[in-house]
Amino acid sequence: MDPMISLGQKNTLAEYMILSGADNRPPMLDKDMYDSWKSRMELYMQNREHGRMILESVEHGPLIWPTVEENGVIRTKKYAELSAAEKIQADCDMKATNIILQGLPADIYSLVNHHRVAKDLWERVQLLMQGTSLTKQERECKLYDAFDKFTHIKGESLHTYYLRFTQLINDMNIYKMKMEQFQVNTKFLNSLPPEWSKFVTDVKLVKDLHTYNFDKLHAYLEQHKLEVNEVRIMRERNQDPLAFVVNQQMTPPHFNTYQYSYNNPQLQQQFSPSQHGSIQPNQHYSSHYP
Repeated sequence: MDPMISLGQKNTLAEYMILSGADNRPPMLDKDMYDSWKSRMELYMQNREHGRMILESVEHGPLIWPTVEENGVIRTKKYAELSAAEKIQADCDMKATNIILQGLPADIYSLVNHHRVAKDLWERVQLLMQGTSLTKQERECKLYDAFDKFTHIKGESLHTYYLRFTQLINDMNIYKMKMEQFQVNTKFLNSLPPEWSKFVTDVKLVKDLHTYNFDKLHAYLEQHKLEVNEVRIMRERNQDPLAFVVNQQMTPPHFNTYQYSYNNPQLQQQFSPSQHGSIQPNQHYSSHYP
């Protein structure tokens, strides 16, 4: 397995996340993440009916409408006169334009909404958003910073944590930012909260983090989430003074009495091992010889 994560490899989970919500509306353009938006838009288009034709309209241009000669005059065919395949392509051309426009914020939309051809519209947005190489470098720096600072958010589930991490790695792949597999896996494991420490240690001992995929690490950890939840609950109870008092009140009475005896000389005799023939704690020995 290649220890490097390259841009060319589509992230299956990220694609699934995008496509699963694709029936709602196109992803909205984030001006700081144009390349990520472009990739998601392409996936969105592919997931529509006749998605390949929609994407081809964006990349290669619309249908060139056929002409017909009528009364010695050559004219463009009307929609009703198109073949079935041509009608589908014409519909896809219109859908492609609408999809792009729906994914633009108002300020960008106002700059490009005069374009009616999807290919022209797509290229115009790219020209506005791509910027200079310095801008691309700044975006890469932001992603590296996000990777360095990535950590578990209190209260989130392991699965939500995994989805956030996956999206971050996918965005880095879009910018061709290569990361060592070992570095990615280590970051994923070390950013988990303390209650996962036992299972994180187990994984590091038995798995080769240079070749193992963090998707598989997540699948392994998911099997132990109930145990981890119990550890987390116990830790939270011990950190809460009120919970500690409640826990003390629930402790069996004889145990509390035994603890209290260490600070009470009168009860210390009662619970002394001397009852079983041992030397009494309060026994005194004479220092005088006969």
